[in-house]
Amino acid sequence: MAKAPVEIRSLARKHTQEAIDRLVFWMRSDNPKASASSSIALIDRGWGKPEQAITGADGGPLQVIVKKFDADAD
Repeated sequence: MAKAPVEIRSLARKHTQEAIDRLVFWMRSDNPKASASSSIALIDRGWGKPEQAITGADGGPLQVIVKKFDADAD
């Protein structure tokens, strides 16, 4: 039987320090890919990901188009 999401979250959080230690290890490595991806992961978790603007076409405002549907029409 699958574990409830809250239980999985609790189990995963028990490994937080070990996971961060591992990310720091790879961040300090000479492997550029491992170092970069580990650095990004640490920053994202510590400071959050940058906000993403939601825009319409060409960066303009979003447009909401509402079309009326008449189920009784032929």
